[in-house]
Amino acid sequence: MTTWIENPSGGRDRGPRGLARAWIEVILRPGRFFRNGVSPGDQAPGLTFAVAVAVAFTAGWFLADPTAIPAIAGSAAVSATVTLVLVAVLAAPVGLHLTAVTGVVAVIVASLRRTSTGSIGTADRGGVSETVQVVAYASAPFAVAGPPVPALRAACAIYATGLLAIGFRRIHGLSWPRVLLAGLPPAIVGFGFGYRSLFAFRALTGW
Repeated sequence: MTTWIENPSGGRDRGPRGLARAWIEVILRPGRFFRNGVSPGDQAPGLTFAVAVAVAFTAGWFLADPTAIPAIAGSAAVSATVTLVLVAVLAAPVGLHLTAVTGVVAVIVASLRRTSTGSIGTADRGGVSETVQVVAYASAPFAVAGPPVPALRAACAIYATGLLAIGFRRIHGLSWPRVLLAGLPPAIVGFGFGYRSLFAFRALTGW
């Protein structure tokens, strides 16, 4: 998960324009996006996308609720800047890879099936790098989920989970029941805890 391909084949365009196009495409045409925009080994654009989403989420949160800015320095602006840098270089990459690890394990478990000889094996599926990319791009809705509005964050979590399910089905060829089994663990880890959606659902339902 930490090995990058120097000259990958296919995958996403680089740069701000590529990020913007990827965001629009995954939001509006996820099936087409995951079919054409995810390429084996091409993790760097996915990581960049996930970092951009996490920074946008955090910045939106700080703008909507300045009291959420950690008191790192004497100035709120400096504290917010430092926090955003930490999110970009540490929190977002670590969160992406933890979520992707959960997704990889869940996909393996969901792919288990009994073979014609009676043994347990796994069906053919996409690789680890594709799973990392799907998790990264599925987080797209959270770019606008910064304001601490429970209904907004819950809606973004539902949409992101749907994107994750579409991506897993396209990349790994799983049936919908197996997609549900594979998608829920990374969605809970990455979207529920990472983007605080579980707290939003709790606020809405009173759990």
